[in-house]
Amino acid sequence: MMDMQNQAMGYDRAATMFSPEGHLLQVEYAEKTIRLGSASVGIRCSDGVFILADKRIKDKLIVNESASKIYEVDSHVFSSFAGIMSDARVLIEKVQVLAQQHKMTYDSNIEPELVIKEVANTKQQFTQYGGARPYGVSLMVAGLNDDKPELYTSDVTGNYFSYHANAIGENDEKIKEKLREKFKETLDLKKGIKLALEIFEEIKEDKFDIEGFELIYIKIGKELERLEGKKIQEFIK
Repeated sequence: MMDMQNQAMGYDRAATMFSPEGHLLQVEYAEKTIRLGSASVGIRCSDGVFILADKRIKDKLIVNESASKIYEVDSHVFSSFAGIMSDARVLIEKVQVLAQQHKMTYDSNIEPELVIKEVANTKQQFTQYGGARPYGVSLMVAGLNDDKPELYTSDVTGNYFSYHANAIGENDEKIKEKLREKFKETLDLKKGIKLALEIFEEIKEDKFDIEGFELIYIKIGKELERLEGKKIQEFIK
């Protein structure tokens, strides 16, 4: 029995070592870390795309604006995360540079898929090579590809998919269940944001506080906009 436990611990010590069941245990632990992070919901709408994030700030000493959950990658692309904030910051800074290099090289805006692909490739490397742990973060990337709204999410392993609507972080499965029930491709931005807020309110119940939420959206043909707290509710009236 002791030998079996010691053997299991051996597979646990390296992110690059498969267990006999075919699992990378350190990668699976990183996925659990993501579900401890506060949630974000993204929806691709008929007239644009948005990400709504729960900042979950409880410390009154923290300046609210400094604890952002959604970051601008470029003027038409933005990203939210769930998991370890410092891991997310490094990945987002990496793709911010990539977006500017693309603009300088090709004189055009980078496609959102190229952003998520760079994130996914970086994450995959840290599941394959030894000496470093996997990134404990899931990134959601939204933006416009010309006039087409797009939404992507990458997981710890380096996979990514395109979504009509998705959620990452705390209670992500519950949120996705409700999105599957209520999402329609005909939703415009106002109706989509209203739906996301209603889902958060339903799941968080008495812990729901609009002041703790942050929203970035981009409408086709318009510039990216950021709203926080009660301004989000004012927007969807």
